[in-house]
Amino acid sequence: MSTKTLKWLADVQESNYPAAASYLSLLLPASDAESLVAKLKAASQCEFKAKDIFRASGLSLLGISNSHVEKDRQKIKAGTALSPILLVRGDPFSKVIVADGYHRLCAVYSIDEDAWIPCKIV
Repeated sequence: MSTKTLKWLADVQESNYPAAASYLSLLLPASDAESLVAKLKAASQCEFKAKDIFRASGLSLLGISNSHVEKDRQKIKAGTALSPILLVRGDPFSKVIVADGYHRLCAVYSIDEDAWIPCKIV
């Protein structure tokens, strides 16, 4: 597989926002999580390399044995466009939170760590 097979939707799928709110509400009060999701909806899209997102987040890479990662790898192989991921910055020099798209990030990284990933970040 190559990065040429990577396709992305023009915008974040609407269903990704409630998923981000659910995850963020584990870390923050629900009202703060909802506020961040509203900001993510309004944010412009940008791109970062997969390896840089991992470095900034401090997350571990899930392997292809993970069913969700493998599902996204199959989507990539089939030429199905993926939804951009949602990121939240903390205080300066703190970790970036992957609010939604962790499995997509892992799938893309497993193909090409230098791949550019469209995302929204606040």
